[in-house]
Amino acid sequence: MANTATAAPTERMGGLVLPIGIMAMIAMMVLPLPVFLLDVFFVFNILLSLLILMVSMHTYKPLDFSSFPSLLLIATTLRLALNVASTRIVLTDGHTGGGAAGKVIEAFGNFVIAGNFAVGIVVFTILMIINLVVITKGAGRVSEVSARFTLDAMPGKQMAIDADLNAGLMDPDTARARRAEVAEEADFYGAMDGASKFVKGDAVAGILILAANIVGGIIIGTTQYGLGAGEAAETYVLLSIGDGLVAQIPSLLLSIATAIIVTRVSGGHDMASHIKTQVNLSRAWLPVAAVMGILGLVPGMPNFLFLIAAAGAGAGYWYSRGAETEEATAAEKPKAGAKPAAGGGEAPATPGTITAEEVTDYAPISIQIGFGLIGMIDETSGGELLSRITGIRREVSKAMGFVVPGVRIRDDLNLPSNTYRIRIGQAIVAEDEVYPDRKLALQGGNSVKKLRGIDVKDPSFGMDATWIQPHQQAEAEADDHVVVEPESVIATHLSQMLYNHASDLLGPDDVQGLLDRLAEASPTLVESVVPKPIALHTLTSVMRNLLSERIPVSDLRRILEGLADVAGRLTDTQDMAEALRPALTPLLLQQIAPLNTPLPLITLSPDFEELLTRSYQKGAGLIVDQGLTQQMLQALNQSNEEMLAQGRQPVVIVSSALRRPYAAFLRGHGSDAIVLAVNELPDNRKIEIVATIGGNRQIGQS
Repeated sequence: MANTATAAPTERMGGLVLPIGIMAMIAMMVLPLPVFLLDVFFVFNILLSLLILMVSMHTYKPLDFSSFPSLLLIATTLRLALNVASTRIVLTDGHTGGGAAGKVIEAFGNFVIAGNFAVGIVVFTILMIINLVVITKGAGRVSEVSARFTLDAMPGKQMAIDADLNAGLMDPDTARARRAEVAEEADFYGAMDGASKFVKGDAVAGILILAANIVGGIIIGTTQYGLGAGEAAETYVLLSIGDGLVAQIPSLLLSIATAIIVTRVSGGHDMASHIKTQVNLSRAWLPVAAVMGILGLVPGMPNFLFLIAAAGAGAGYWYSRGAETEEATAAEKPKAGAKPAAGGGEAPATPGTITAEEVTDYAPISIQIGFGLIGMIDETSGGELLSRITGIRREVSKAMGFVVPGVRIRDDLNLPSNTYRIRIGQAIVAEDEVYPDRKLALQGGNSVKKLRGIDVKDPSFGMDATWIQPHQQAEAEADDHVVVEPESVIATHLSQMLYNHASDLLGPDDVQGLLDRLAEASPTLVESVVPKPIALHTLTSVMRNLLSERIPVSDLRRILEGLADVAGRLTDTQDMAEALRPALTPLLLQQIAPLNTPLPLITLSPDFEELLTRSYQKGAGLIVDQGLTQQMLQALNQSNEEMLAQGRQPVVIVSSALRRPYAAFLRGHGSDAIVLAVNELPDNRKIEIVATIGGNRQIGQS
């Protein structure tokens, strides 16, 4: 408490310094300033300029000195305020002698330019040329270009951050910090573009103030104080030049600081270390030493100086050569305890050693790609796979009701060039080939033409498709083919796998996060259900059972209310999930077909449904003949393909007693058909029976 109490007044006093200082600068422009204070402020101005220059030289990256534009404005305003104050004193008391405007101006007038106003004018002019024409103009141009390039690159940097986040290369907190840094960088360079105008305007103002002081001083000296023209010119020109130099030196320092900041490259070293690292090259110093040595042997040259310079360059070569040898030796000897990069395909640092990073990968979702598909994730060359995956994650997250984890994408040299592999955890759930230089043409319902290309089955829906050349797209679309990009093929396949394996992606931590969110709106409901009578692991298991059959868990309030009703009479989590389905099924159906659109249904013939019901054995599931199973699956897949070709997804409808075993039977045979019970259909939905599946044939279709 004592430290806090002590720090608070100090912090408040620090916060008052800047407003008081700005008010003081405004007062300096309006009110007369004593000569002593003028000297104090001139010295402080030089100190502030030197401090800003030194800080700019020792920053590692421009954003380390993000307050520079504001400091530049304050320092420029201070210098202009001093110019106004000194001009007032020079014009009012200049006739009394060189010390009228203070010791600092007098010292610059007498010592720096030796009391010769002609020399002072030349020196001041040279400084102005250096400042305005060289440093300020160059820094302004660099600021303008940097601001433009930074703003243009901002969307690409944001997309790169999203890509790294989706690939699992960074966590959300790091991504958030990177996004903030990108936005801050854009703001900084935009501010520097404007701040460079302050420096240029300050240099121009210095010239105008000098001219005003000289002309005004001569007129006032000759008309009001009776000085001769020569005496007035010498007196006021000397004071004006001294005043201009006092202001121009800090202005030059700030111009250099501005140029250093805008030309600074972000890195792990300050400017001196950065330059030293890059200049310290033996192959550069050796020819320099040779040329300087040759010039030192030419008759008529200052041979001693050139030979000294050659010796210095030779010493530079010897020093840089030794440093390069040390770096090469250090690179060959791995650091003790260093670990090889996981998954990079590199040999371990110690022969015979296998690290945990080489054999473990805890990414919940990952895609391995062959070498030929790397360009699909390189956004600089037009690859759109990462952005497509981001969109898929967002879509599945909204549909299923929880945040789908990030997808890690890694190249695998062991895979064929055009192959990709989707993994959920450690399990490989899908694998197929895409051709990045082609497009996939899916056959439509009215397609009759055979396209030239590579005939395949669409990996997501098993439809007949052909990989065609890009120039064949118009031909394919004219024949009722649907043409998709290779990135869309992988993204759609990933989407299907995320829906099919959503239950594997939901864990207790995710459920607890959903509960915490709901607790903000309904704390009593959450406290009354979790952890008693429903434990967290039980709730997680129930939600996984729902997700395994595509039932969204977004309405957690309804799930908890339903579990509170059945907790006393049901203990099995599958039975609990089955009891919750009628209340949650509308969430699934609204994703399949809009509310006012008929819901496409596939039914089973009464005889076939009765046969399946009799074949059910508790603990063993449906016992169906292999031939009958193949005929049923073939008829079901045919109906699915016909509906999908029309852009509609059908739902299989069966009796309540058959729904659960029939859904498990289809999943066991690789079908992802959605199976609902009759009592799960909402009363307010229109339905359309699009097919009826029999035991050995499709016996009805509307």
